[in-house]
Amino acid sequence: MTRASHTHDIQDGTHHTRYGDPVVTKAGLPGWLDPVVRAVETVQPLQLSRFLPPEDGAGRQSAVLILFGEGERGPELLLMERATSLRSHAGQPSFPGGSLDPEDGDPKTDGPLRAALREAEEETGLDPRGVQLFGVLPKLYIPVSGFVVTPVLGWWREPTPVDAVDLNETARVFTVPVADLTDPANRATAVHPSGHRGPAFLVESALVWGFTAGIIDRLLHYADWELPWDRDKQVPLDWRA
Repeated sequence: MTRASHTHDIQDGTHHTRYGDPVVTKAGLPGWLDPVVRAVETVQPLQLSRFLPPEDGAGRQSAVLILFGEGERGPELLLMERATSLRSHAGQPSFPGGSLDPEDGDPKTDGPLRAALREAEEETGLDPRGVQLFGVLPKLYIPVSGFVVTPVLGWWREPTPVDAVDLNETARVFTVPVADLTDPANRATAVHPSGHRGPAFLVESALVWGFTAGIIDRLLHYADWELPWDRDKQVPLDWRA
């Protein structure tokens, strides 16, 4: 699969990217996204996670793209599996995303929007021009890596081919039908060696856990897509399909 071209323009000594001034709009979204839109508009930070950004401003500013598309089996989410050689969250399935760069702009305004689109293109090769951003969740915190994460939600209005762009960073890129994420048979509680427990999804030969699974779990819950599942079903982090 081919990667969408990445362009940068230098104008008047300023670094400009193709991500321009990203707009968040709900116009023209498919009806099935309405519950997600409502959830994004009403959810509070502590309803998503007990880990919130440090009040002193510490932490590495980052963003992830939660991208909803429509596949052969209905609504789906775009995920990727991080390379096992990475220092942070090696081998974990995750949303596309990463740290903000200086050219992304202000972390308190539209910087996370640009970062989410830029990182998604760099990691999966998607064309950001086919993505309609429709919402932003409250900033959250990942204590183990010190990331302050802004989850940015998008509708894959015009899908383009995706694949791992750099195998040193991304092992694979895949989509997961929402129907598989809500299927009780695919849900479990992941048990970390430390004893920490959290929601997990066994989909596409992967164990989705940690921050990514927590966000998916809460979105399904507050969008009223969640189905009853066995919370006593436990899986270790070294689970393999």
